[in-house]
Amino acid sequence: MQPSRPTHGEVLHYDGTPGAQQLTALAEEVPVNIVYATLPHAVMMATPADLEDFALGFSLTEGVIATAAEIRGIAITPAPRGIVVNIDLLPPALHRHMARRRTLAGRTGCGICGIESLDQLPEAHPVAPGPAIPPAAIGRALHALEEAQPLHRATRAVHAAAWCTPAGTLLLVREDVGRHNALDKLIGACLRASHNPRTGFVLLTSRCSFEMVEKAAAFGATTVVAISAPTALAIDRALALGITLVAIARPDGALRFTPAPVPA
Repeated sequence: MQPSRPTHGEVLHYDGTPGAQQLTALAEEVPVNIVYATLPHAVMMATPADLEDFALGFSLTEGVIATAAEIRGIAITPAPRGIVVNIDLLPPALHRHMARRRTLAGRTGCGICGIESLDQLPEAHPVAPGPAIPPAAIGRALHALEEAQPLHRATRAVHAAAWCTPAGTLLLVREDVGRHNALDKLIGACLRASHNPRTGFVLLTSRCSFEMVEKAAAFGATTVVAISAPTALAIDRALALGITLVAIARPDGALRFTPAPVPA
């Protein structure tokens, strides 16, 4: 299945002038069923592209796996009403997963909806220190990202997440209709490419909320840059986890929240 589909729509003029038919590209959004050991885990609405990356990143940020090596294989199968992603775990990871398996009915992809109690709120571990990212590098990455989102250029309906070097060079970009999915896809792609999470930064075209910080921390990223405003909880959580959060990132500047140095 392609990530976008051409469709004709009628141009509407508010003054009543007749409009012509116009060809436009629409982003595809399909149900993706994540399955471990034949047991359904979650159904996510996602763009049908880079699903192996998605499966790997989702498994890490959900806490199902600790490393990419705990997945033996990923099988992607079209189904009548969506796509099934079967993830084959090594026995130790499968046993851990079965021991902590929780209900995810009604999940929206936010990483919290569907849990049964406050005790199940995600709790990532603090990240190891990483390099300080120069402001010029953030500006360079923002500029480059404009040309690195082919699906967004075609549809204007998807989010992107990028992995960047400390100098601001884009190494990987993933797109999806869901901002959480885009980040999971990026994390999965970084794991498959063996990128060290402490040698770069994450760039998001979406807002940075609590669960986005948790996903970045699960990967081990030390700096997250987002083009929109963060929530108060996102800032609190980022600082507690040792993550530098740069928000409202625009071509002419941004707002940076930096963790306090750890006492010697």
